[in-house]
Amino acid sequence: MRREEAALAKISKKMIDEAVAVGGGPLVLWDGELRGFGVRVMPSGVKSFIADYRVGGRQQQQTIGRYGVLTLDKARDRARQILAAAADGKDPLAEKRAEAVAGITVAELADTYLKDGPAAKPNKKLSSWATDRSNIERHIKPVLGNRPVRKLAQAEIAKFQADVAAGRNRADVKTKRRGRAIVSGGPGTASRALAVLGAMLEFGMGRKLIPTNPAKGVPLMKLQRRERFLSEIEVARLAAAIVSLESTGDLSRTAAAAIRLLLLTGCRKGEILSLKWDWVDIERSCLRLPDSKTGAKAVPLGGAALAILVELPRKTEFVLPARKGDGHYIGLQKDFARVRERADLPRLRVHDIRHSFASFAIASGISLFITGKVLGHRQARTTEGYSHLSDDPLKQAAEQTSRRIARAMSKPVLGRVG
Repeated sequence: MRREEAALAKISKKMIDEAVAVGGGPLVLWDGELRGFGVRVMPSGVKSFIADYRVGGRQQQQTIGRYGVLTLDKARDRARQILAAAADGKDPLAEKRAEAVAGITVAELADTYLKDGPAAKPNKKLSSWATDRSNIERHIKPVLGNRPVRKLAQAEIAKFQADVAAGRNRADVKTKRRGRAIVSGGPGTASRALAVLGAMLEFGMGRKLIPTNPAKGVPLMKLQRRERFLSEIEVARLAAAIVSLESTGDLSRTAAAAIRLLLLTGCRKGEILSLKWDWVDIERSCLRLPDSKTGAKAVPLGGAALAILVELPRKTEFVLPARKGDGHYIGLQKDFARVRERADLPRLRVHDIRHSFASFAIASGISLFITGKVLGHRQARTTEGYSHLSDDPLKQAAEQTSRRIARAMSKPVLGRVG
């Protein structure tokens, strides 16, 4: 801030009205009677009253208000109060900021989190931010939006999770011209909303908006596991259904290839549907995905999966192209529903195929660590969700070992024992 003019006389309304900032920078008129009181004139013509003071060795400048909204006499009175407080060693600007921080609501913190959070967490995917926004707008704001952040307590946050689970803010939201979003409850929805709230409050703590994160220590609701694992017989039925529907023309070659690749690779649905030929490394038998839920990764391919890819025609940049346009195939849900119905597997979901890949790997004696690497799990605890499946090979090992020991025990002993 440049101090272009130091008025030796008391600032008057006429002086303010006639003041003009020239040279591209602001002009400051300082009052000759009340030291530290002034008027800042911007090149745009905006004029504001200011108070300049020193506290604890630091120079501070507080904007009192805009000229025209605040009269000169009222601005002078406020300046006297501010300068008197500074003379007593208080920092009025810091107190003003503290008051503003103390009054920030959950909704205001949420807006700041969505606006500035991506810069603070550059490695978090845009899709994850979209999910956070959905949880904030549909659950956090409706229940807690008007609450001051500093007044939140653990008990209130625990109640928030219970309210979301109970569907307190259940709604039918219109999203597009023909789109709808059904906002419902349930423990899964509630635990995800609480996780977002916790991350948001942690962000607020980092910004010095709250001293502690009150969401810490509030346990997430336990989710009912919905994992569905295909047996070998069910895999055979699914494969037979694909062949049957493809032979009658009720399933396209692209759709059939998509489901088979999901079965044979353990990839996520989006990774297969958006797969491009540039990411397929036939020579090294792998897919080199530049991005995924856990970042860039290489997916090893078995011979059966590789054979499917080799036989597919290269029509566009996508391995599984759309029937019309330049995009990739998007009709998996409807096609999979027909396959599921033909195979008499009514409750099977597309994501269950990925779970089944893991179950077959572990049942074959492959370790959780290696299975996690194949599936592209970033954290070991994700793969640990399949740990109960490792009981089968362990039981087989115990059975084989005990059978051998039993055979040894039944053999006749030569000579006396003892």
